[in-house]
Amino acid sequence: MKINQNKSSLKWVWIAASVVLCLLFTFALIPAASAQGNNTASSAQSRSYINTMQNVFDFILRNYVEEVDAKTIFEGAMNGMFGALEDPYSVFLSESEMSDLSHTTQGSFGGVGLHITKASTPRPDGKPMWVEVAAPIEDTPGWRAGINPGDFIIEINGIPTETITMDEVLSMLRGTPGEQVKLLIKRGEKMEFPVTLTRAVIEVPTVKHAMIGDTGYLKLITFTPMTADRAKEAIDEFKASNYKNLIVDLRYNYGGRLDSAVDIANLFLDGGLVVRTRSRIPAENRDFNARRSTHVSPDIPVIVLINKASASASEIVAGALKDRGRAYLVGENTFGKGSVQQVYPINNTGFRITTARYFTPSDVNIDKVGIPPDRQVSFPDYTEEDAIKMNELINANRIPEFAEKNPQANTAQIEAFAAALEKEYHLDQSLLKRLIRNELRRTEIAPVYDLDYDIQLQEALNILHSGEYQNLLRNAKTLKALQEEAENELSLAS
Repeated sequence: MKINQNKSSLKWVWIAASVVLCLLFTFALIPAASAQGNNTASSAQSRSYINTMQNVFDFILRNYVEEVDAKTIFEGAMNGMFGALEDPYSVFLSESEMSDLSHTTQGSFGGVGLHITKASTPRPDGKPMWVEVAAPIEDTPGWRAGINPGDFIIEINGIPTETITMDEVLSMLRGTPGEQVKLLIKRGEKMEFPVTLTRAVIEVPTVKHAMIGDTGYLKLITFTPMTADRAKEAIDEFKASNYKNLIVDLRYNYGGRLDSAVDIANLFLDGGLVVRTRSRIPAENRDFNARRSTHVSPDIPVIVLINKASASASEIVAGALKDRGRAYLVGENTFGKGSVQQVYPINNTGFRITTARYFTPSDVNIDKVGIPPDRQVSFPDYTEEDAIKMNELINANRIPEFAEKNPQANTAQIEAFAAALEKEYHLDQSLLKRLIRNELRRTEIAPVYDLDYDIQLQEALNILHSGEYQNLLRNAKTLKALQEEAENELSLAS
């Protein structure tokens, strides 16, 4: 019984130390943030907590059975502090995570090209604390290998990811270009397969573009300080080609900078509200308005492609263009991240914290709800049987072997091989053809679009060329109207 009591006491000592460290560093090193909470910080109760927890922290350093590194306690404290908020977007950022944040918004680095996350506390779904893929970066080793958002990396070079920290994960994935990294991927409940990636120089991509007939196709991959400039350059090329329509592809765009999203909306909107932020901090309450000019003529029909991986800044753009009646949305419901974060540095580490929520022009916050498309177009879901068959196919290495033997395979060869695999594995032939093409292109720059497989892009083009676009746009509802309809239906049902 005494041992259990001691363990319980130590647990609360650790929690107390965690809280005091976070408070001390926040107040001491982030004056801009602490200034907003001076009333709370000056209360007698808060001072008492701070003093008590500082004493506990010192006590641990002096009296714990083994010598403890202050940095270890500090990082554990920071993780505990932000974990207590139960907000997945408010987190402590270690040195490597701060470096990674800088790389993915500004520069380049040696790596495999995967945006990843790792839970710091037990997952609510009961799964081990594996590394989860948020999104692959296009034209990188991870993307070419067919790794998908939602995949779990359960091993890196034979080491289970549930047993290592995010810092260790990043140090194993990043490094010298040309070196190999071996991953074990888990997809869904049935699929588990190895992937070997060769590190490359990863340059943060922003925009891809091409003409599809008389339609400009603009794919926004992420929102960085350069995204709006690159988008303008693409639109200028479309103008030179006498484009008649525009498709903006926000699928798998996980977001990025708020100011970049506003700059993109500026290309389409002639003045008026783009997005509004609301917070208990007065300085965070802002209206972001478009300039009184556009880069895309109001006469150009615009369709925006969205899916479940379109998040944050992507949703700001999609929501603004939808609510302002400037674009028609095609695809799937978006992710649903309607909050704004600020990053504060602490020496080489730092933290990201939610400071506000954003609202679309029709005054809707889409957090945990997402933005529905005006026209739903979804790729077929895997059945459990499909997953088992796909797992068998991947582990049999049939497609890589075909690509190795037929590096210059033509369309007829690809279709014949896909037909043979369809008979053997009973999987959709269009999916099989895409997997084959992806494998053949692993060492090439990926095409800007894939009309053979991409049914959402096909539907967008059909709408633009059918003559029904203007009527569809007039009848499209704002997010506020959709929200009110849903509330009325719920009220009637109850």
